Amino acid sequence: MTRTGRFLPRHLALACLFPLLAACGSGEPARQLNTGDIAPTFAAERATGGPPVHFPAGYAARPLVIRFWADWCRYCEGEMKAIEAVYQRHRERGLEVLAVNVGQDRKTVLAFGAKIGVSYPLLLDEPARIGKDYGVVGLPTTYFIDGKGVVRGKIVGEADEATFERHALALLK
Repeated sequence: MTRTGRFLPRHLALACLFPLLAACGSGEPARQLNTGDIAPTFAAERATGGPPVHFPAGYAARPLVIRFWADWCRYCEGEMKAIEAVYQRHRERGLEVLAVNVGQDRKTVLAFGAKIGVSYPLLLDEPARIGKDYGVVGLPTTYFIDGKGVVRGKIVGEADEATFERHALALLK
Protein backbone atom coordinates (compact mmCIF):
# COMPACT_ATOMS: atom_id res chain seq x y z
CA MET A 1 0.00 0.00 0.00
CA THR A 2 1.27 3.51 -0.76
CA ARG A 3 1.39 6.44 1.67
CA THR A 4 -1.89 7.65 0.20
CA GLY A 5 -3.59 4.39 1.14
CA ARG A 6 -3.76 3.07 -2.43
CA PHE A 7 -2.44 -0.31 -3.44
CA LEU A 8 0.38 -0.43 -5.97
CA PRO A 9 -0.24 -2.33 -9.20
CA ARG A 10 1.18 -5.86 -8.92
CA HIS A 11 4.05 -5.17 -11.32
CA LEU A 12 5.20 -2.19 -9.25
CA ALA A 13 4.73 -3.95 -5.94
CA LEU A 14 6.82 -6.85 -7.24
CA ALA A 15 9.67 -4.53 -8.13
CA CYS A 16 9.69 -3.35 -4.53
CA LEU A 17 10.19 -6.88 -3.18
CA PHE A 18 13.66 -7.44 -4.58
CA PRO A 19 16.65 -5.93 -2.76
CA LEU A 20 18.22 -3.01 -4.56
CA LEU A 21 21.04 -4.77 -6.36
CA ALA A 22 22.75 -1.62 -7.49
CA ALA A 23 23.09 -0.36 -3.95
CA CYS A 24 24.35 -3.64 -2.46
CA GLY A 25 27.80 -3.25 -1.02
CA SER A 26 28.99 -0.40 -3.20
CA GLY A 27 27.45 2.75 -1.75
CA GLU A 28 27.02 3.98 -5.33
CA PRO A 29 23.67 5.21 -6.65
CA ALA A 30 21.62 2.71 -8.64
CA ARG A 31 22.36 2.68 -12.34
CA GLN A 32 19.51 3.74 -14.58
CA LEU A 33 19.49 1.77 -17.85
CA ASN A 34 16.76 2.99 -20.15
CA THR A 35 15.61 2.91 -23.76
CA GLY A 36 18.30 4.31 -26.04
CA ASP A 37 21.19 3.38 -23.75
CA ILE A 38 23.96 0.99 -24.78
CA ALA A 39 23.52 -2.28 -22.92
CA PRO A 40 26.44 -3.16 -20.62
CA THR A 41 28.82 -5.90 -21.72
CA PHE A 42 29.06 -9.10 -19.69
CA ALA A 43 30.28 -12.68 -19.64
CA ALA A 44 28.31 -15.35 -17.82
CA GLU A 45 28.42 -19.09 -17.28
CA ARG A 46 25.64 -21.25 -18.64
CA ALA A 47 23.87 -23.19 -15.89
CA THR A 48 24.22 -26.32 -18.03
CA GLY A 49 27.96 -25.79 -18.56
CA GLY A 50 29.67 -25.32 -21.89
CA PRO A 51 31.25 -22.18 -23.24
CA PRO A 52 30.44 -18.95 -21.41
CA VAL A 53 28.12 -16.42 -22.98
CA HIS A 54 29.68 -13.10 -24.00
CA PHE A 55 27.52 -10.08 -24.72
CA PRO A 56 27.67 -8.27 -27.10
CA ALA A 57 30.43 -10.25 -28.84
CA GLY A 58 28.37 -13.43 -29.12
CA TYR A 59 25.23 -11.63 -30.32
CA ALA A 60 26.46 -9.05 -32.83
CA ALA A 61 23.73 -7.90 -35.22
CA ARG A 62 21.07 -10.09 -33.54
CA PRO A 63 18.11 -8.87 -31.51
CA LEU A 64 18.28 -10.11 -27.94
CA VAL A 65 15.98 -10.38 -24.95
CA ILE A 66 17.78 -10.41 -21.60
CA ARG A 67 15.58 -11.61 -18.77
CA PHE A 68 16.57 -11.25 -15.10
CA TRP A 69 14.89 -13.74 -12.78
CA ALA A 70 15.04 -15.93 -9.65
CA ASP A 71 13.13 -19.06 -8.67
CA TRP A 72 11.47 -17.30 -5.72
CA CYS A 73 10.00 -14.65 -8.03
CA ARG A 74 6.25 -15.20 -8.06
CA TYR A 75 5.79 -14.19 -11.71
CA CYS A 76 9.01 -15.50 -13.25
CA GLU A 77 7.85 -19.06 -13.95
CA GLY A 78 4.77 -18.16 -15.97
CA GLU A 79 6.48 -15.32 -17.76
CA MET A 80 9.50 -17.43 -18.68
CA LYS A 81 7.12 -19.94 -20.25
CA ALA A 82 5.45 -17.07 -22.13
CA ILE A 83 8.86 -15.88 -23.33
CA GLU A 84 9.56 -19.45 -24.50
CA ALA A 85 6.43 -19.37 -26.66
CA VAL A 86 7.48 -16.05 -28.22
CA TYR A 87 11.04 -17.33 -28.66
CA GLN A 88 9.83 -20.47 -30.45
CA ARG A 89 7.69 -18.40 -32.84
CA HIS A 90 10.48 -15.95 -33.73
CA ARG A 91 13.86 -17.61 -33.24
CA GLU A 92 14.13 -18.50 -36.93
CA ARG A 93 13.84 -14.77 -37.63
CA GLY A 94 16.87 -14.18 -35.39
CA LEU A 95 15.39 -13.57 -31.94
CA GLU A 96 17.69 -14.63 -29.10
CA VAL A 97 16.82 -14.91 -25.40
CA LEU A 98 19.15 -15.07 -22.39
CA ALA A 99 17.71 -15.67 -18.92
CA VAL A 100 20.09 -14.34 -16.27
CA ASN A 101 19.46 -15.76 -12.81
CA VAL A 102 20.27 -13.21 -10.14
CA GLY A 103 21.89 -14.39 -6.93
CA GLN A 104 21.25 -18.12 -6.95
CA ASP A 105 23.49 -21.16 -7.31
CA ARG A 106 23.78 -23.59 -10.23
CA LYS A 107 21.78 -26.36 -8.49
CA THR A 108 18.81 -24.04 -7.89
CA VAL A 109 18.91 -22.68 -11.45
CA LEU A 110 19.09 -26.16 -13.00
CA ALA A 111 16.20 -27.44 -10.88
CA PHE A 112 14.01 -24.50 -11.88
CA GLY A 113 15.01 -24.87 -15.54
CA ALA A 114 14.06 -28.56 -15.50
CA LYS A 115 10.72 -27.68 -13.90
CA ILE A 116 9.71 -25.05 -16.48
CA GLY A 117 11.35 -26.59 -19.56
CA VAL A 118 12.56 -23.55 -21.49
CA SER A 119 15.03 -23.99 -24.34
CA TYR A 120 16.83 -20.64 -24.19
CA PRO A 121 20.04 -20.40 -22.11
CA LEU A 122 19.84 -19.98 -18.33
CA LEU A 123 22.84 -17.97 -17.15
CA LEU A 124 24.40 -17.67 -13.71
CA ASP A 125 24.89 -14.32 -11.96
CA GLU A 126 25.33 -15.56 -8.40
CA PRO A 127 27.09 -12.41 -7.15
CA ALA A 128 24.46 -10.26 -8.97
CA ARG A 129 27.12 -8.24 -10.84
CA ILE A 130 25.29 -8.36 -14.17
CA GLY A 131 22.02 -7.41 -12.49
CA LYS A 132 23.78 -4.49 -10.84
CA ASP A 133 25.31 -3.33 -14.13
CA TYR A 134 21.83 -3.40 -15.70
CA GLY A 135 20.27 -1.48 -12.83
CA VAL A 136 17.91 -4.31 -11.90
CA VAL A 137 15.96 -3.33 -8.80
CA GLY A 138 13.05 -5.77 -9.12
CA LEU A 139 12.32 -9.18 -10.56
CA PRO A 140 11.35 -9.99 -13.14
CA THR A 141 13.07 -7.41 -15.33
CA THR A 142 13.45 -7.82 -19.08
CA TYR A 143 15.48 -5.79 -21.58
CA PHE A 144 14.96 -5.82 -25.33
CA ILE A 145 18.24 -5.05 -27.11
CA ASP A 146 18.72 -4.45 -30.82
CA GLY A 147 21.53 -5.83 -32.98
CA LYS A 148 23.67 -2.78 -32.24
CA GLY A 149 23.50 -3.33 -28.48
CA VAL A 150 21.01 -0.52 -27.83
CA VAL A 151 18.19 -0.99 -25.31
CA ARG A 152 14.92 -0.67 -27.24
CA GLY A 153 12.53 -1.69 -24.49
CA LYS A 154 12.36 -2.57 -20.81
CA ILE A 155 9.75 -4.30 -18.68
CA VAL A 156 9.98 -4.25 -14.90
CA GLY A 157 7.56 -6.60 -13.20
CA GLU A 158 4.71 -8.68 -14.47
CA ALA A 159 3.81 -8.74 -18.17
CA ASP A 160 1.94 -11.11 -20.44
CA GLU A 161 2.90 -13.00 -23.59
CA ALA A 162 1.37 -10.36 -25.87
CA THR A 163 3.54 -7.65 -24.31
CA PHE A 164 6.70 -9.71 -24.79
CA GLU A 165 5.74 -10.46 -28.36
CA ARG A 166 5.06 -6.81 -29.15
CA HIS A 167 8.52 -5.84 -27.89
CA ALA A 168 10.16 -8.78 -29.71
CA LEU A 169 8.47 -7.91 -33.00
CA ALA A 170 9.64 -4.31 -32.68
CA LEU A 171 13.22 -5.64 -32.41
CA LEU A 172 12.82 -7.81 -35.47
CA LYS A 173 11.69 -4.98 -37.76
